[in-house]
Amino acid sequence: MGKFGFSFSWKRALGITAAKQKFARQTGIPSSKSGLERKLGAFIINLLFGRK
Repeated sequence: MGKFGFSFSWKRALGITAAKQKFARQTGIPSSKSGLERKLGAFIINLLFGRK
């Protein structure tokens, strides 16, 4: 059986998701693991090779 279009997230209900998104927008630091890895990887490549 599926969920039929209804789901509940306690993090969203408490405002944790919105707070993380707001912080990420203001600082430019991604809150997701993949986003952070992507940003750090690009930073290291720029340091090594001097590309933008």
